[in-house]
Amino acid sequence: MIAAFESLDQEDRDLMYRVPFLVAVLISGADDHIDRAEINKAVSISKLKKSNARKSLLDYYGVINVDFEDKLKVLIQSLPGDAQKRNELIIEELASLNRILPKLNRAFAVDFHASITELAKKIAQASGGVLGYMAVGYEESKLIDLDMIKSP
Repeated sequence: MIAAFESLDQEDRDLMYRVPFLVAVLISGADDHIDRAEINKAVSISKLKKSNARKSLLDYYGVINVDFEDKLKVLIQSLPGDAQKRNELIIEELASLNRILPKLNRAFAVDFHASITELAKKIAQASGGVLGYMAVGYEESKLIDLDMIKSP
């Protein structure tokens, strides 16, 4: 277990471990189409974060990165195919972080929030635009700031 999660119960820990996957599905599926480029981007970002994340998050991303792509595919299969229903469920689950983040060390919570917001933006940029670079679609743009999660 990650030391930062010692104050959390198992349900809260489980959600914390699901967050990068939820964010990846929310953003990549915002336009009702989960693009392979966006999935690939989420996988590559998770690999980078395993070694390049903020120091307080290195252990977290070390755990998250194990079988990242497989876990992401399982999550996609377990959620509704309809984007609106899927997004509603994910947004509700991510909003639960508002009761969890205050239980964590403030520095960790701030780093975590910044990291998942960065993840959302990078995934959104993976598809669209000129040759698929640096463009964010309308549906993604409404979600990439992860407004359902209050900054700690």
